[in-house]
Amino acid sequence: MQTILGDTIAAISTASGQAAIAMVRLSGPDAIRIVDAVFDSRDLSTVESHSLHFGLIREGERLVDEVVVGIFRGPNSYTGEDIIEISCHGSDFIAQKVLSIMLDGGARLAERGEFTLRAFVSGKMDLSQAESVADLIAAHSDASHQLAMKQLRGGVSNQIKELRKELIDFASLLELELDFAEEDVEFANRDDLKALVRRVREVVRKLIESFALGNAMKHGVVTVIAGRPNAGKSTLLNALLEDERAIVSEIPGTTRDTIEEVLHIGGIAFRLVDTAGLREAQGQIEALGVERAMQKIEESAIVLYVFDASDLTADEVNRDISKLLDTVAHQRFLAIANKMDRNPYAKTKEWAGEFISEENIIPVSAMNAMNIELLKERLTGLIIDGEIDPNAQIISNSRHHQALKKVDESLQAVEDGFEQGVTSDFIAMDMRQALHWLGEITGEITTDDLLGNIFSRFCIGK
Repeated sequence: MQTILGDTIAAISTASGQAAIAMVRLSGPDAIRIVDAVFDSRDLSTVESHSLHFGLIREGERLVDEVVVGIFRGPNSYTGEDIIEISCHGSDFIAQKVLSIMLDGGARLAERGEFTLRAFVSGKMDLSQAESVADLIAAHSDASHQLAMKQLRGGVSNQIKELRKELIDFASLLELELDFAEEDVEFANRDDLKALVRRVREVVRKLIESFALGNAMKHGVVTVIAGRPNAGKSTLLNALLEDERAIVSEIPGTTRDTIEEVLHIGGIAFRLVDTAGLREAQGQIEALGVERAMQKIEESAIVLYVFDASDLTADEVNRDISKLLDTVAHQRFLAIANKMDRNPYAKTKEWAGEFISEENIIPVSAMNAMNIELLKERLTGLIIDGEIDPNAQIISNSRHHQALKKVDESLQAVEDGFEQGVTSDFIAMDMRQALHWLGEITGEITTDDLLGNIFSRFCIGK
């Protein structure tokens, strides 16, 4: 990311398309001057910060638009610099015209995420908080929104900073020992250091374990509905969505391609994927559908194997599941005994066997919406193990997840060093590695490549 901090940047901060209002945003030392030169109302150089002003934007003698200008003087602004936000009418033409006037006045077009990058550089937020801004913009469910807000408010980063501070205090004593190596003195109490490392590792491991839930909350849970033709997969999809989304037919092989829809349960988004029936394909098109179904199964987090409870035997069900488990052994798995209205006296234990337990078989009648709410409860139960502690920190960022795994590896090396009686210089080296990876999460240790990779994923104008 090639940026020149200290100049003035401008961008359209609202989405493209016709709307009531669009916003053009500027940040930098000349933001007020550039807008004031074309704003036919108040003298912006004299107005108070955090105030709004109605007026006209002109290009020479030509009237461009009636606008509302918001002024936010640094350092008490999002970026820490002077910011101007121009709210104009929401025509793409008008917004682009206003932006063009700002660029002609001396601003340059902002790069992706550059406003938030400046907020990070000026100390308005750390790196993990900056990343949560992008997560907040992309939030698609109540859970992902609440998670992003919690991280934006510094939930995870405050915990990481506290852990890093405690380790630094002890690491500095180890480094001091190295300066007095010939004196054979010990400044860092080894028992206290061992206890600290154990406690920090416990916190780090909990954060690592929280990633599965956090990732599901952030991105949604890919849930594939699979099974033989005419098992009622499309009917189940419709029942879960409470909508006639998929075409239902008694003719086998009706579903030739995948159908994807999002279902929100308890604030978590489940990305439901209805697939073609799994059997020996009757033609090239159906074969492609079966191939695509298997691909989706491999990519899934949850598989719902649907079978006709009025037709299949326990041997047939377990044979199907055995084949699926060869592909999805790492995923969560439920068997759905559908069409129970045709076999009302059957018990789920009749289909239990080597590859599926009775507790993982759910009896439903998709056509009559029987036990659909139970199925929804079981789906959330696969993702959320018990109640979520509202005070617990949850990570959803894969970069943080990988960094925390590196922290744990480094602290494991510290513990191993104690057990093996290695010298302080090797222990200090492993402590430095742990501190490095903790610092990368919050941005206390950064590289240009790291910042470029993170902020390039933002939208322009944010």
